Amino acid sequence: MLMNTRPDPAPAAHDRVYRGLRTRIMHGEMAPGQALTLRGIGTEFGVSMTPAREAVRRLVAEGALTLSSSGRVSTPELSNDRIEELAALRSLIEVELASRALPRAHMALIERMTAINGTVSEMIAKQDAVGYIRTNLEFHRALYLRAQAPAMLAMAETVWLQLGPTMRALYGRLRQKEPPHNHRLILSALKAGDEPGLRLAVRSDVTQGLRMLAR
Repeated sequence: MLMNTRPDPAPAAHDRVYRGLRTRIMHGEMAPGQALTLRGIGTEFGVSMTPAREAVRRLVAEGALTLSSSGRVSTPELSNDRIEELAALRSLIEVELASRALPRAHMALIERMTAINGTVSEMIAKQDAVGYIRTNLEFHRALYLRAQAPAMLAMAETVWLQLGPTMRALYGRLRQKEPPHNHRLILSALKAGDEPGLRLAVRSDVTQGLRMLAR
């Protein structure tokens, strides 16, 4: 008797939907409080309701989506207290990641981060909020990967995910015209091997805007 050895397509479909939605949320492509439906997700990704439901379940567990008692799925609308809490988490986790990365921050990394920061400036000049969030996170992720602390980086990314829609609202409010000053301080501290300066620059960069939003 011949057995069907083809893999079940459902897990791959669920993972594709999960990763697609996760990226959109993290990069601020969705506004705070934006509603989603399983039918709409299924249509967008070309999948049945089951992979859409499983992807939503995972994102709810990560705090990227909220599920009301009536079954309504939406992106989170964060209170000021919640924004303050997540800003504090970013400060704790990302400062530690940067500190651990410093001994491995060779010139090739600094040059790559400098190039990414140039793209950040381009996104600001174009007033492209989603592009700004994406390249800003790319700048930070490039450094934190050198920390070789995958569990800590995963925690940082979960915080970024929960903050994505709120970050979009923040940058829309600030109408930023200049590249982040703290990025230049981060690069300077890396070049100088200045750990206290790096910790201060990262802490300032990841908390200043969020705390302004929470006022």
